[in-house]
Amino acid sequence: MKILLLGEYSNVHATLADGLRQLGHQVTVASNGDFWKDYPRDIDLARDTTKRASGLRLMATLWKHRRQLRGYDIVQLINPMFVELKAERIFPLYNYLRRHNRHIVLGAFGMDHYWVKTCSENSPFKYSDFNIGKQRRTNIEAQREYIDWIGTKKETLNRYIAEDADAVVAGLYEYWRCYEPLFPEKTTYIPLPIKEEGEKEREEREEGKPLRVFIGIQRQRDAYKGTDIMLKVAEQLQQQYPTLFELVKAENIPFKVYQQMMDGCDILLDQLYSYSPSMNTLLAMQKGIVCIGGGEEEPYQLMGETTLRPVVNVEPTAESVHRALLHLITNHEEVKQRQKDSIAFVKRHHNHLAVAQQYEELYHSLTEKQQGDKR
Repeated sequence: MKILLLGEYSNVHATLADGLRQLGHQVTVASNGDFWKDYPRDIDLARDTTKRASGLRLMATLWKHRRQLRGYDIVQLINPMFVELKAERIFPLYNYLRRHNRHIVLGAFGMDHYWVKTCSENSPFKYSDFNIGKQRRTNIEAQREYIDWIGTKKETLNRYIAEDADAVVAGLYEYWRCYEPLFPEKTTYIPLPIKEEGEKEREEREEGKPLRVFIGIQRQRDAYKGTDIMLKVAEQLQQQYPTLFELVKAENIPFKVYQQMMDGCDILLDQLYSYSPSMNTLLAMQKGIVCIGGGEEEPYQLMGETTLRPVVNVEPTAESVHRALLHLITNHEEVKQRQKDSIAFVKRHHNHLAVAQQYEELYHSLTEKQQGDKR
């Protein structure tokens, strides 16, 4: 098949493209590289906001590549806002893609109208980016996203694409839970793809040597993602127990540097308000790094996992994070077992080639259905 993956979140499309190519498909990735993370792509759709009329420049780039955006069996969008343009400018681009390609798949991989609305109004989650129990979260980022996606052109665009697309594919339990009740016939959950780094033994930490605890920081989103709470707890514990662990902090750095800093770490603090591990967490788990963060039971059930529970699940409170981190830094044997379980979990559920095969099945189901409708 000829496949266009349009847009990028946390290396999902670039990794999926690699797997699909190994299966023999012709794949093009067109994206902005997910901003400063600079993930690989075939067509660069980055918007240079340092230059005047950057929106018009991006539209000119899209026009330049218009012939490379047509003639595909599948076009998969990472999000309704799959390019850095205002929603009203994306409508004609989406219609162009629809006219000149066979099938459209909408990705549910991150922030969009259905995620914001579901979490903010009668949320099915105990906690999320937008709620704690029945209460709406009031941090600036959550409020900004609510205003951005409710009652706006972005909402209209999201609804339009979701209703028009041939399929919706969700990469996390949380996003699947938002779309499946509304679009049960065309919503599919497929785990996030992680490319294996190759068979290599994790070096045993020397007896008495402190553990290394890693945390990635995006200052503009630290309260929204819970990094502020996790970082404060880690820094407090480091002051109390300076010989037990070393704290490694990575702040707004390119993906390659981020990965290099993560190597050799033992514990990751990430995604306090999540139910399940995201791409960065899974990449860490593949390296044998134990995650303290989102590991609720529902995602395991959705993927049919009955034995492995590698993530140290915490409630979104400083007390819960404190208990979890203190427990791990004083129980090295449990850390070793969870490291093994983390590697096994990613290998079992997130191998990028196996995930690509699941996408292949979804794509084939769309093309076969179309052929059946024509008979």
